[in-house]
Formats: sequence, structure tokens, C-alpha cells
Amino acid sequence: MSYKIIGDSCMDCTPELLATGKIKLVPLILEVGGMRVTDDENFDQGSFLKAVSECEDAAKTACPSPQAFMEAYEGEEERVYCVTLSQHLSGSFNAATLGREMYYEEHEEDGKKIAVFSSDSASVGETLIAMKIMELEREGMSFEEVCEQVAEYIYNQTTYFVLDNLETLRKNGRLTGLTALVASVLNIKPLMAGDHGVIVKVGQERGTKRALQKMAANCALNVKNPEKRIFAIAHCNCRERAEFVIREVKKMVSFKDYYVTNTAGVSTVYANDGGIIVSY
Repeated sequence: MSYKIIGDSCMDCTPELLATGKIKLVPLILEVGGMRVTDDENFDQGSFLKAVSECEDAAKTACPSPQAFMEAYEGEEERVYCVTLSQHLSGSFNAATLGREMYYEEHEEDGKKIAVFSSDSASVGETLIAMKIMELEREGMSFEEVCEQVAEYIYNQTTYFVLDNLETLRKNGRLTGLTALVASVLNIKPLMAGDHGVIVKVGQERGTKRALQKMAANCALNVKNPEKRIFAIAHCNCRERAEFVIREVKKMVSFKDYYVTNTAGVSTVYANDGGIIVSY
């Protein structure tokens, strides 16, 4: 059975992963200071971060249309798996679901099977789900078995992130001006996590290095069966921090493999310069 995976552009993929030909990304639109940017292979992280730093208003994202997802489902593949940003954070999941309904209305007889998953995560959380689908397909599972295994995988997945720059949260109204000022003056870095698709704060440290060490310690403490899991990390313009986190994790626990990538547009909006996202 032939298959493909559709992701929204918050799925942070390396060129090598995209080169497999199994993953197609549907871009979100990024908006900052009156500028609209399509989050595709032409995304320029450096110029975008510069625009964000110079703009008083918050950068925003707009999810793809149902039509864009419907068109992505087209093709000769008999099985299609779509993985989106958490439905609690974006409209991508709803758009992808509506796109599936539109596809079925126009192609009643082609027998294509389409599954749409809310990742309950973002960034490399989405990427790991795509990689899990590829693994299950290689094992020859049925479409229904793959969907069941993926749903379980999503439920048990963990995502953490540390933001070096809180300006995006401040501009989006997620932090009061006073809180942001105090955090900046005291160099407080929060450790955040995804709790079944909802962002929660799980701790904080003074200084980025200590916050990243706390992240690594939490990963080592909470992971189950690390020898069967991939440790994935996305960084926003700070590969050395990503490598530091991996070294810290390896001091405490050994994962099956490690995956590192730079953030694409959507993740860059929210992680901001220096941000780190991990998932396993």
C-alpha cells in the first residue's frame, strides 16, 4: 500500500527527512509588521527574526485553508496521514479535518483512506509522529493498526521548551509587562511543557544554562523506555544550545536515537531567537 504524510509547516523537518519523499508540508502564513511570509522552503529565519525584534506588535500565524489540505490529499497514494499542530493552539487541525470532508465529497469512489491527527504538540513533536507513522508503515501494519498505534504514541509523548526571549509572549498578552520586566531583569527562564496539547509552566531557573539543565533532568526523570524512543530537539538559531542539551541528557539516560533541526517559520515565531524545543 502506498502512503504519504501531510503536515502543517510547524512540523520541523531536516532536509534528509523531507528527501524521503514521504512528507509534504502545507504552509501557514506568518505576519509581522504588515509583512506576510509563507512558511515554506524559502523562509529566511534571519530576516524574519530581525523583523520580529524591530516590531512592537506581536508576530502572528494564520493556519492553512481547508482547500490547501484537500489539495494536499490528492494523488495516487492509497493512505494519507495528516499531522497538525495541537488543536488547542491552532486552527490547523480543524482545517485539515474539513479538507478531508471536502476531499471525500469530490472523490466518493476512489477508496483513499485519510486520517487526521492533532499532535497535541508542535514542532518536533509533530515530526516524531510522522517518523512513527513511517516506522509502522515499514512494519506492514494495516491502516487501522497504524492509526491506533499513532493515537497511543501521541498520548504518551512529552514536549518541553525553554524560551530565551519572552518578547513574543509579552506582545501576545501571555505575560504582563511587569512580569516580563522582572523576568528580564532577574534573567528568569521558564521551563514549559505540553500537557495533552495545552501549554503549562513546570518550573523556572535563573539563566538559560540552568533552565536547559533542568529541562534535560526532567527528560531523564520522566522518560519511559528511552531505548525505544527518539529524542528530538528543535532550536531557533542556536544549535550549540541544542547540542548542550543532548550532552546533558546523555549523562543521565540513553535514547535510541537523536534528531536535531533548526526551527522553520511557525516554531520560530513562538520559540523566538535562542529558543529550544524537545520532544520524545
